[in-house]
Amino acid sequence: MKLMPVDQARAAMLAEIRPLGAETLALKSAIGRVLAEDVAAVRDQPPFTASAMDGWALRSADAPGSLQIVGESAAGHGYETALRPGEAVRIFTGAALPAGADTVVIQEEATREGDRVTVPASPPGAHLRPAGVDFRADQVLLTRGLRIDPWRLSLAASAGREMVLVHDRPRVAIVSTGEEIVEAPAHPGPFQIYDSGAPALAAMASGWGAEVSKLKPVRDQLDAVIAALKSAEADLIVTVGGASVGDHDLVRAAAEALGLSLKVASVNVRPGKPTFFGTLADGRRLLGLPGNPASAFVCAELFLKPLICAYSGAPAEPALVGARLAQPLGGNGPREHWMRAKLSFQDGGLIAQPYRDQDSSLVTVFAAADALLRRPGGAPAAAAGDVVEVLPLPRA
Repeated sequence: MKLMPVDQARAAMLAEIRPLGAETLALKSAIGRVLAEDVAAVRDQPPFTASAMDGWALRSADAPGSLQIVGESAAGHGYETALRPGEAVRIFTGAALPAGADTVVIQEEATREGDRVTVPASPPGAHLRPAGVDFRADQVLLTRGLRIDPWRLSLAASAGREMVLVHDRPRVAIVSTGEEIVEAPAHPGPFQIYDSGAPALAAMASGWGAEVSKLKPVRDQLDAVIAALKSAEADLIVTVGGASVGDHDLVRAAAEALGLSLKVASVNVRPGKPTFFGTLADGRRLLGLPGNPASAFVCAELFLKPLICAYSGAPAEPALVGARLAQPLGGNGPREHWMRAKLSFQDGGLIAQPYRDQDSSLVTVFAAADALLRRPGGAPAAAAGDVVEVLPLPRA
């Protein structure tokens, strides 16, 4: 089989995906969803000139001096009468500046005696937030394709939005295969292992915005694998294991029985070479991942996450950043290598420390890693301090 470069393989997969439809949701229910529309402000924010501090609102022309206190302006309860010469209004942070006032003296700099306050000189505009300083009416604040997080939700709420149009969540079915796989709390036989790949991939896919179903592990029997693939009600089926070409690797054969149109046969990547992708006769997409957990997780970051993002209407390309190597690395072989690594900050820069053991079966290493370090195929030896590309892995 021809090994396809990682970027080319991802592009071939994404070419088969179109964003799903959209639905209107209450803003409070839209966390994690991707906007299918632009969100614009319905009015200026703030809608009035407001005080940035607790203090005294007055006319700058009256300062310094002793002024008559005529009222107060608090958040939600403004002083509605225009200030006249020689007057001051007690004002609180966020409150509207009274008409006629053009400055605020902070309370620490003023002295109150009864119904009068003595203030120092204060230039026009001091301690004020002009109307519209945050955003203006009709200004686009959030563009389609952005994923709603708590901060963007806050911005949409401040823009006056109660409902938003968001893309539907893609349905992803996770199917693990292999005689050696059992699910806890079942007791594994002497030659069996617990299924660690499918639960993690289901959690990853859910966190990336998919609606996930995880099927029961399937034995290495062609009819059983075909039946499992048939039963998966999903936009994208993700198989774990059985992706290679050994006697017990039956996923490709099962998919071919269901009319598989293969788009990516295998990938020039380490770990994860057997990864494949195609479309079944009924239009469902199939991503075949290797059974080794690290291989599956690396290829999930490189391919599954972009596919989910593409279905969701979000940007699909992985966001790589630069980091300096903590140690020298030898030259790389012909396959693009994505090494599990640990990130740290030193002297204001990002440092990447690859783990010594990169065996694709080690779940412990992946659980400790917070980045994937990219080594292009045929890359020469690198020295400590050289800049490399890394894909950060968010950790709570």
